[in-house]
Amino acid sequence: MTSRIQPALLLLLGSVAALAVAFASQYWGGLLPCQLCLWQRWAYGGVIALALLALVLPQRLKPAGASLAALAVLAGAGIALFHVGVEQHWWKGLASCTGTISTNQSLGELENQLMATPVIPCDRPAWTMFGVSMAGYNFAYATALGLFGLIASLRSRGDR
Repeated sequence: MTSRIQPALLLLLGSVAALAVAFASQYWGGLLPCQLCLWQRWAYGGVIALALLALVLPQRLKPAGASLAALAVLAGAGIALFHVGVEQHWWKGLASCTGTISTNQSLGELENQLMATPVIPCDRPAWTMFGVSMAGYNFAYATALGLFGLIASLRSRGDR
């Protein structure tokens, strides 16, 4: 395995590990994800797809593919940072993260609105350790993984 493959493989394994922790916390730990948690998972899914693509690209394109995957991890870190801000009430979350009930409607409209209201709010962490939520840990992890992957992929361009 050459150093040109390693960044994509690192990003692939790092993203699989992050999703494994997320799914384990949900299915074994009972922590249900909010909408922003799901978006963070989708980011890792995109990274997995990009990293797999980078692994099968021609040698000369592998660093570019790994760089793209690393940028996708950093985009996921941005989602995690936004989520942390919502949890800390630095800014408002998305409409899909919260809901308000209007009582000026018919019973059928009220029922539809209640069914569309999210069960898991984005502004209340389901779990914290040392005062840091899962979104906070994910921000730190995704930032480190993304920067390390980006630096490694940029360095591997010179190995050609």
